[in-house]
Amino acid sequence: MIRPVLVALGLAIGVSAVVAQSNPIAERKDAMKSVGAATREGAAIAKGEAPFDAAKVQGIFKVYSDAAKKVPALFPDNSKTGGETTAAPKVWDDQAGFKTAFAKFEADAAKGAAATDLASFRAAFGDATKNCGSCHEVYRIKK
Repeated sequence: MIRPVLVALGLAIGVSAVVAQSNPIAERKDAMKSVGAATREGAAIAKGEAPFDAAKVQGIFKVYSDAAKKVPALFPDNSKTGGETTAAPKVWDDQAGFKTAFAKFEADAAKGAAATDLASFRAAFGDATKNCGSCHEVYRIKK
């Protein structure tokens, strides 16, 4: 009795993983939500509302780095519409520029991960968030 339940559970988990992998809009939204949460945490540190903590700072920039590596591949041609996407057509019209923006974001994240104090964090965080903003200006539809 337990074995069939475990098999069914395993299949359900496997199907869920395949569905998630086949939904690039949902995956990129999840990645961007993670970036947003990390940015809110970083903003609190940058404003002095939260203390500088090297481990937290590295975590913030790890989220950025992971997103920079993952997100560009989540824009296949079949994801231009649907899923309440806010991706602008420019993503597909300017793939080179889009990928370059994420490469810069990844480089910003690497510099930020090396921050050892509040001043170096603020500089690196500012660069990374400016890059986010400029990418959103070009590649995202404002709603």
